[in-house]
Amino acid sequence: MLVISTIIFSIHIILLVILCAFGLHRLSMAIRWNKYSKVKSQTISQFEQLPLLTVQIPIYNERFVAERAIDSTIAIAYPRDKLHIQIIDDSTDDTSLLISEKVALYQRQGLHIDHVQRTNRDGYKAGALKNAMNFTQGEFIAIFDADFIPEPNSLIDNIHFFTNPELGMIQFRWEHLNRDISSLTKAQAMMLDAHFALEQHVRDASGMLFNFNGTAGIWRTTTIIDAGNWSADTLTEDLDLSYRAQLKGWQMKYINETICPAELPADMNGFKSQQHRWAKGGVQVMLKILPNVWSAPITLVKKIEASFHLSNNLAYFILLIDSLFLLLPSLWIRQHYQMVHMWWLDLPLLLLASGGHLVYLYYGQVALGHSKLNALFMLPRLLMLGIQLTTTNARAGFEALLGQVSEFIRTPKVGDINQSNGATQHNPLKIYKPNKPKGIWVEIILAIIYLVVLIWAFRNEQWLMLPFLFLIFLGFSLSFLSSIAGSSREKAYL
Repeated sequence: MLVISTIIFSIHIILLVILCAFGLHRLSMAIRWNKYSKVKSQTISQFEQLPLLTVQIPIYNERFVAERAIDSTIAIAYPRDKLHIQIIDDSTDDTSLLISEKVALYQRQGLHIDHVQRTNRDGYKAGALKNAMNFTQGEFIAIFDADFIPEPNSLIDNIHFFTNPELGMIQFRWEHLNRDISSLTKAQAMMLDAHFALEQHVRDASGMLFNFNGTAGIWRTTTIIDAGNWSADTLTEDLDLSYRAQLKGWQMKYINETICPAELPADMNGFKSQQHRWAKGGVQVMLKILPNVWSAPITLVKKIEASFHLSNNLAYFILLIDSLFLLLPSLWIRQHYQMVHMWWLDLPLLLLASGGHLVYLYYGQVALGHSKLNALFMLPRLLMLGIQLTTTNARAGFEALLGQVSEFIRTPKVGDINQSNGATQHNPLKIYKPNKPKGIWVEIILAIIYLVVLIWAFRNEQWLMLPFLFLIFLGFSLSFLSSIAGSSREKAYL
């Protein structure tokens, strides 16, 4: 019995230590930001003649934002004789008709804009982008998803970075059109702010490998071709191509000063669906690319940083395994062998595993000059949101490890539902329903497990752990209830 107990408890501690490593890495981002916060993006020279630029807008069933996307692209300040616009349309609904009418309107005005359609959806977004390469005329390609609204000067102000012949891609910072409509969108905005203003900035400024985020950036066309073109063998074709290009020797740059606002998922099921795709794709790229990273002629520091970058979504899988199978047995072991009062072990592990992530999210707001007080008040909500993503992202990681193939599920966009045109006369959620997340019953099981742990901690006077445990219990409970509520709304629409 002692041997089995020792093995179970040791595995539990090892998994917690791994989670602490991910937390420490997040903490290191905040520490490194203090070193690189003053680094600004600067061009080394300017083109004498502006190059031909293609702007690509990939669209799939986006009737609520398609017209706005085309209009915002037309508003881009770039010489018309040097600008080529491609609306890459895989839609199967009346979005295609809206696009055709809009494209025809601008073509009559003499603009160089094409409507690129396929007869199938092979390869999803990656397949559409790869197909469009056959009709691309630009030396450089700017990509904006349908819900993004580029600033008019974003391209003409930044194209000159490519006077560096070794630069293959530049990425702009995302901003958020609907940041303040709910606590969910506020929390999402803070998560993305930390990723861009902190993580992407630090990786770029310190010379580490980093990634294109799928939209709001510019590629050198020859870089895409040299790196092997877009590939649909993962769900995150942007991360995949970014690493392949950098391992081929191409440089990349993050431009924190240029923003591109977009829409955040306003529905929990839509958010979970998006996060599942990103998490699964991230693990798929890890399995595909990480061996090449470690065999590449780059520094050890870059290899370690890339390993954390590509594997970070496995933290959810580790947390789920530990919570479901090891947490309660470890409590019994501690009670049985009179190891209840181990605050000297519990507190550091808990603080490092979760605290590092919270500091990272907080400093994302500091990096952008946002209110520090508001950021502090949002930290409990962010902790709960991370807990709410556990089952979704853990399942994504598990599916990727098993090699399970799944469809590219795009996140439904709401757009401006107050507009008066015919496309926005309906509630978008009635038409584009988010995918119902799987495994929601696991969340109630986890809520029960952490309720037991909470009661155990209270009975054993583990006062320092109680606030964290309560938030975890509340997070799983709310995640289950929000998923059920979302499913109920879907049924009401049918």
